[in-house]
Amino acid sequence: MPVPSAAVGLQTPPITHVVDNRWVMSYAAGLGEAAPCYLDTTRPHGVTSHPLFPVCPEWPTVLALRDLDALRALVTPDEARRGIHATHDVTIERPMRPGDEVTTTATVIGVERRSPGAYLTMDMVSTAADGTVLCRTRQGSLYLATDVDGPDRPAPPEDPLPPIEGSPLATVERRVSALDAHVYTECARIWNPIHTDRSVALAADLPDIILHGTATLAHGVSAAVEHLAGGDPDRVRRIRGRFGAMVPMPSALAVHVFANGRFEVRLPDGRAAVNNGHIELR
Repeated sequence: MPVPSAAVGLQTPPITHVVDNRWVMSYAAGLGEAAPCYLDTTRPHGVTSHPLFPVCPEWPTVLALRDLDALRALVTPDEARRGIHATHDVTIERPMRPGDEVTTTATVIGVERRSPGAYLTMDMVSTAADGTVLCRTRQGSLYLATDVDGPDRPAPPEDPLPPIEGSPLATVERRVSALDAHVYTECARIWNPIHTDRSVALAADLPDIILHGTATLAHGVSAAVEHLAGGDPDRVRRIRGRFGAMVPMPSALAVHVFANGRFEVRLPDGRAAVNNGHIELR
């Protein structure tokens, strides 16, 4: 059944989590990160979160949005399984830290027809207990082979990206093991069975279980932080990326980092798993 464009403006109830050392360290460990900033609790300011950690408290809000009556009634379970994370754009006002009480809400800001299916854009805002905005995320989801009910209501246009110029500053290999999707699921607390249950993945017309898009993007961000931010994740203010080819497991990812903050994550055959990658630094 079609995705209704009347869903624009729908908002989820707020969902609150308490961020602790265990969650922050587990997320980093699930990506294979061993830097002290992610794992050493004896540091003067404690551990810091990976720049893509906000996807962890955001995930239940994504599910809550899908469960709103207006969407649940019109999008079948089969169509929901075919929904894929297409784009990600997060602006970090202040990194999430252990001890933060994080409250997140999601709002539908766009529904439109694209050639592969219905494209839904949501805006997620996460705040601290005192109301301070920690981050804002604009996420695009594509429901393959699904129509739109009503006129297109696209989200406001995105900021243009700086062009890729010249050769990569660095190319970094990031290894993906056969178990990485299972590990990332538990460490991030992001459970979507297409990443861990082969029968569900096959039922969704996937060739097998695949790595989470956010894990793939996080590997690209890690490489960019290493080569552009001196290894300091707290310098990252904004992350953007568009998902392309699925990442099978095991696999070897090549992250190409460019001097102006652009990056790409590519599979061994050259296909882009993440293109239009970009980080902005403070």
